[in-house]
Amino acid sequence: MAGITIVIFGAAVRPDGSPSETLRRRVEAAAAFGARQPEVLYMPTGAVGRFGKSEAAVMGDLLLGFGVRPDRIWLEETGRDTLSSVRAVARLLRGRPGAVYAATSAYHLPRCVILLRLAGVPAKPCPPPAFPAAIGLRQRYYWRLREVLALPWDVFITLIQGRER
Repeated sequence: MAGITIVIFGAAVRPDGSPSETLRRRVEAAAAFGARQPEVLYMPTGAVGRFGKSEAAVMGDLLLGFGVRPDRIWLEETGRDTLSSVRAVARLLRGRPGAVYAATSAYHLPRCVILLRLAGVPAKPCPPPAFPAAIGLRQRYYWRLREVLALPWDVFITLIQGRER
């Protein structure tokens, strides 16, 4: 039986190089899901942002801290946004057997899964982390609205440019 790949989409890295809470929650959710699966390969994705190491490298360090073996982590460090991460992941996973799961925040998950599928990766959603109680309703709806607007734009760009650049 082929293993699964869990693609973890990045989020901000703090000025001191540590993961943001959003990034940490995404990795925790992916690690918790992966711990229940046989033969898991984790693919954190995200380039170097404004601070420190790449988002992927910071997530890789978190995974190591959760006890994931280094040979089970495959960093994708070129993605500067969701769409470029999807394209990079699609290239890397082409021809690789096994299921693919997208791991990210709940508000971001539908866009990631749809874009992966448009790129030819039959992705499924990984159970997302819960919104922290400290985040208010207004902020939750801001992130959801942002995704509602971003999805048609990314789909449009994908259809115009084709599956690959």
